[in-house]
Amino acid sequence: MSSIRRRGARRRVGLAMTGVAACLALTATACNGDDSGDNAQPIEEQTPGGNELQELIDNLPFDFDVDAWLDGGWEDWDQETWLREIGDFVNPIIEGLWDADRMGDAQDPEQSIDDGQIDEDANAPEADDPADDRGITDLEPMPVEAEQVPTPYTENGAPIGKVFFDSPEGPMVCSGTVVKDPNAPGQSNLVATAGHCVHAGMGGGWYRNLSFVPAYNNDGLPPEQAEDQANASSVYPYGIFWANYVSTTQYWIDNGTTTGGEGAHGDFAIMSVEPEDGSGRSLEETVGSAVDINFDAPAVSGLGTVSLYGFPAAAPYDGVLMYRCTDTPGRLSIDPTMPVLYWAGCTMTGGSSGGPWLRQGEDGEAELVSVNSIGPLDSVWLAGPRLDTEARDVFEHVSSQG
Repeated sequence: MSSIRRRGARRRVGLAMTGVAACLALTATACNGDDSGDNAQPIEEQTPGGNELQELIDNLPFDFDVDAWLDGGWEDWDQETWLREIGDFVNPIIEGLWDADRMGDAQDPEQSIDDGQIDEDANAPEADDPADDRGITDLEPMPVEAEQVPTPYTENGAPIGKVFFDSPEGPMVCSGTVVKDPNAPGQSNLVATAGHCVHAGMGGGWYRNLSFVPAYNNDGLPPEQAEDQANASSVYPYGIFWANYVSTTQYWIDNGTTTGGEGAHGDFAIMSVEPEDGSGRSLEETVGSAVDINFDAPAVSGLGTVSLYGFPAAAPYDGVLMYRCTDTPGRLSIDPTMPVLYWAGCTMTGGSSGGPWLRQGEDGEAELVSVNSIGPLDSVWLAGPRLDTEARDVFEHVSSQG
């Protein structure tokens, strides 16, 4: 079980950042076209909750540059200043940052593994206890061609959407799912995704400007139309939700890498979000649905058929459409001390990372048992972590922060 460091009440900081960067809520000058500073106001007078905002800025381990933060703050992405520990997450809302055009520019984060690293066992025994699956790798699954999810997504995939964030390499995109929160029945603000979609792992820290867009590109517009702000009501039909708290497994933070599969067994994260428009309406209420997470799924032999969802963005896909693959998973082990990875045939590429693995639960409803984590360079299968004790700890930790 991982050790999770608790922290005090979460600071909710909304920065209404519109217009040019020099006229942001954090700047010392008023937005009246006069940059002389004569009309300067203290931050606490300009912005609701300004004292908390100033305290947050003062406690950052680097000089806060508004212009730089707007674009990710590339100059301070280094080991000395990159916030990386559980509880040290900062994500002020920048209103209007993630418009349709910038969403279209977001790239998929590379997360691949060389098939040559995998030691398959054609005679691996089946197990009834998930603990007995550890250390076992079945034969590679046969490829399953991804199929488009019918539009509109508000009817066919409402809880599933895109996760956007800024990394040192620029804007990036993953997939995510609205999940139920036992501490807020019917009013969940929780999103499940992959750890590598929120945190750089052993080489860095938390990504910035983390946001979730449920039912992205609801009507299945082609790329040139999906990137047109004039079609915003279709691109983000439920609006944009910003992460106000995020956590992932300590295993991912300590071991995660972009290649080789290190950290994949703990490649899971939960985001708590709030609407950019300040409406206060919960994500689950807005979307109208959420799915349960099963942290006690059976051994792979009893898992049955699972459907993998996501928004693949790397070739031959373009990132604007939701796809799914359906297969019966096998076992993949990179670290035999950890719960097994599931792997299933699927041709989805990068961008689908963090998308849900859904199966029919005992109550007949869809339940989430994993998220897309890694795949090979030839994109014929995907693997995701079995959600066990440490994943449950992450979920309960974020849920308790609400």
